[in-house]
Amino acid sequence: MADLAALVASPEAWAALLALIVMEVVLGVDNLVFVAILSNKLPPSDRGRARRLGVGLALLLRLALLSGIAFIVGLTKPVFTVPFATPLDAAGRPVVDLAFSWRDLILLAGGLFLVWKATTEIHHAVDPAPSDDLLDKRAAGSLGFAAAIVQILALDVVFSIDSILTAVGMTEHLPIMMAAVVIAVGLMLVAAGPLARFIHDNPTVVMLALGFLLLIGATLIAEAFGVHVPKGYIYAAMAFSGAVEGLNIAARRKAARRRERDQRKL
Repeated sequence: MADLAALVASPEAWAALLALIVMEVVLGVDNLVFVAILSNKLPPSDRGRARRLGVGLALLLRLALLSGIAFIVGLTKPVFTVPFATPLDAAGRPVVDLAFSWRDLILLAGGLFLVWKATTEIHHAVDPAPSDDLLDKRAAGSLGFAAAIVQILALDVVFSIDSILTAVGMTEHLPIMMAAVVIAVGLMLVAAGPLARFIHDNPTVVMLALGFLLLIGATLIAEAFGVHVPKGYIYAAMAFSGAVEGLNIAARRKAARRRERDQRKL
């Protein structure tokens, strides 16, 4: 109890909490985009429940993982190495790391899943003919609630591992980690509904979001092979693309209002 009181009174602890909340929110954007896209494939009556349950499961998963920090950190230890020679960079280091840990395998599986999911969704968006695929929202058998939750939970695992490892690297105090995770996931829960509605109301944003998922999936695969892609580049590209799409949306709305005024004049 005394340790907790000391943390509350420590400016350094509050600074670490604020920094960690920001990091957790930034890392949660990827997860939030996926939840928004997937929940929009459900019937309108189930969308809010799926978003709340998906983000709620992400919170429970993160807190459970935090309680086993020693185990999570151990996931970074190599479990096997692929015996292939790899090219060397200018400094003489291997371009890719073929010593895989459990974290690498989780990131690889999550990245491949995201690439497959985004590619499938893009195919459904581009091909006007309905298919029998359950992932096609125009198909007779739409994606079920349970299937949506399973897919959301699968990606929660991937993003939670990365989130917790980031938390461990930024502070050694478990109460700060837990507080940051609860606050960040709470913010995600508040933002999930508006983001999903925005994506639903602006169909062109769906293709942009799917492009983001492809980018994120490729980044996870690269990380699994030891190729570090600075997150700043990824988020800068996403922010720039989002800003351009925002200008397109504003231009379309202004053109629509102009057409309405012209029709009223007639």
